[in-house]
Amino acid sequence: MATTTLTLKLPLLRLNQAKVQEFLRLQELNTDIANQLLTIPKGERTKLTSKDFNHIEIGSAWINQTIRNTNAATKVKQFKVLPLETNNQNWSLHKVGETYSLGFGVLRGIKQRVPLEIHQSKYQEILDGVLNKTVQKGSMKLWRSKKGKWYALLSVSMEVPDADKPQGWIGVDRGQNVLAVASTPSGMPKFWKFAQIRKIRKHYAAKRRRLHKAKKMRVIKRLEQKERRMIKHINHMISKEIVELAVDLKCGIRLEDLSNIRQTTQQKKKQKSDASFNRDYWSYFQLEQFIFFKAQMAGVAVEKVPAAYTTKSCLKCGAINQRDKHNYTCRRCGYRGHADYGASRNIGNWVGLSCPIELQKPLSVMVKGVQSGEVNGTPLSLVSGSNSCMGLVTQEQESPAFNETK
Repeated sequence: MATTTLTLKLPLLRLNQAKVQEFLRLQELNTDIANQLLTIPKGERTKLTSKDFNHIEIGSAWINQTIRNTNAATKVKQFKVLPLETNNQNWSLHKVGETYSLGFGVLRGIKQRVPLEIHQSKYQEILDGVLNKTVQKGSMKLWRSKKGKWYALLSVSMEVPDADKPQGWIGVDRGQNVLAVASTPSGMPKFWKFAQIRKIRKHYAAKRRRLHKAKKMRVIKRLEQKERRMIKHINHMISKEIVELAVDLKCGIRLEDLSNIRQTTQQKKKQKSDASFNRDYWSYFQLEQFIFFKAQMAGVAVEKVPAAYTTKSCLKCGAINQRDKHNYTCRRCGYRGHADYGASRNIGNWVGLSCPIELQKPLSVMVKGVQSGEVNGTPLSLVSGSNSCMGLVTQEQESPAFNETK
């Protein structure tokens, strides 16, 4: 079985003002220690331990983790905020009735842990696994949001079931005209439009232009974070629906491999200047990560296939054609349909080739007996006036695919 790691974001409930102020003071103290460490040469900094900070009231396990986090941040010149963090040995989870509580000791020399109520939210099964020791504990971090709310970020590891053998494959095509199209093995499609994301991109791009002229950089940064959260929420919802569809149909999921698409494709200047069409703002990889993670948790197989010709190939006969925006017309078989839907079908039916190829059955090189024009059993050649041997195909023997493309 595979192992996956989750970070549970659990709000601390009913904190009194004294605890809030104490957490804030210790976080500022922890940040000051980290900034002091940054002034020390890295060769000397790596040798430091909690013994070198005996005068600090924060516990040794928290100090050691601060040293490790500071040494890992190689490009940071100064920390604005560094949250308190400790390893799995310095916190414990408890449950009384239906209420969960978290115990930990931040102050040095105080062994008694103070339990804090935690909102179980949707993680009740995972928290019960921590109590039953079927879920392995990781680190714990005390984090304060911008609104002043305190959270416990718990890292846990658990075993997830291996993916079952799929009864079919759901092909998922991602794009900037249609955000995602999923096609079931029976051909039933499901579309997720890009219009909502395009509207969000345009709205916040216009706001940023106005604020940039007013030089309100702090507001711009806040709006950028809000925009990212909205796009992330949309990708979460889409990935959840795709995985649920795969679970219901007992199918696997196939995605096109879009690695390095920004480097291998070109954009027009007009397209790049528009935030709603700029490929640099296309969060295709985030959607892919969410699908992989949710599929792993649900035991759904996921594959990535080459993206070449998935849109240009006809889903009926495999011929290569050009799309006209959303419209696709095959000049060989006459099929007409949505271009992205055809791409999702090709991805789901992918068998190792971009499109199916029918090879001409080879003819026998040696011909029994001596026919007219042959010499001592030697097969006919082009010199003798025949072009039907040596694997050469006459016009009458050509496949329909070649006849229709002439």
